[in-house]
Amino acid sequence: MAEPDAAAESTVTVLVAGAANMAIAIAKAIAAVISGSAAMLSESAHSVADTVTEVLLLVAVRRGARPADDDHPLGHGREFYLWALLAAFATFVAGAGISILEGVEKLLHGESPGDPWVAAIVLVVAFAIESVSLLRALTQVRASALRWDVRPRTFLRVTTDTAVKAVTFEDTAALVGLVLAGAGLALTHLTGSSMWDGIASILIGVLLVVVAVSLTRANSSLLIGQTVPGDLRSALVAELMAFPCVQDVPTLVTSVLGPEQVLVAARVRFSPDCTADDIADVADQAEQRFLAHHPGVREVFLDPTPRLAHEERLSGS
Repeated sequence: MAEPDAAAESTVTVLVAGAANMAIAIAKAIAAVISGSAAMLSESAHSVADTVTEVLLLVAVRRGARPADDDHPLGHGREFYLWALLAAFATFVAGAGISILEGVEKLLHGESPGDPWVAAIVLVVAFAIESVSLLRALTQVRASALRWDVRPRTFLRVTTDTAVKAVTFEDTAALVGLVLAGAGLALTHLTGSSMWDGIASILIGVLLVVVAVSLTRANSSLLIGQTVPGDLRSALVAELMAFPCVQDVPTLVTSVLGPEQVLVAARVRFSPDCTADDIADVADQAEQRFLAHHPGVREVFLDPTPRLAHEERLSGS
């Protein structure tokens, strides 16, 4: 569900997010040391995980966009989902794991809070930078949703370009995490109890688990060949049935080959009076129509299917 320049747009979105996360991770780590905040340390781990994620997503975009060759006649699109799956795993391990462990450590052993003001300043600056990164991702989402005449939320749910989905989810989670870290820092400063800081750290970890699981499910499903949404399949069948020579479409199979790359294969039953030239003409027109009306479609295979034997007997009786 995007135009042919989707890979270039996704690359820019990933680069913006990666640069932002790298700068924020360093600032958060320094603030964590000064303030002694577990939530701030969790936020630093969060940003490190996001930076690693952006690097892996950039590799995914580059490798998945390679053209077809003799060994990979349908292209390298699914390799995108392999690297994107590793990126989701990095979010889970480097971000969620460290955050939850640090929070539990703070709850069990406690620690006297340090100077919270440096951490507070870093949180405010990080919130501004993360907002810019999220705005870039949302701009791409809105533009793509407008091209496909769907709501942005629907686009995020059904798009096969999981790079923009990952950046959008992670930047949103980053903003929520910053709010949690700020709340934990403020409550710790007001009450003098590090319990709030530990709770905030654990909540940040749980938030990252939710994001990681969501992205893992999306990428693993696409990696093994997910079909397209039912409304698109229905539209493809309807377009085939609109040809005068077509009697029925008993089977239509679709499979995602990569970001915005879909294979369509169909068994088509033609009328008995259709000639071989008629069938070839329908196949050519159907392929052209699919490619023109559905930019995500990259490969089309139509298999003329003869009528079943019992149907021939019934028609002759």
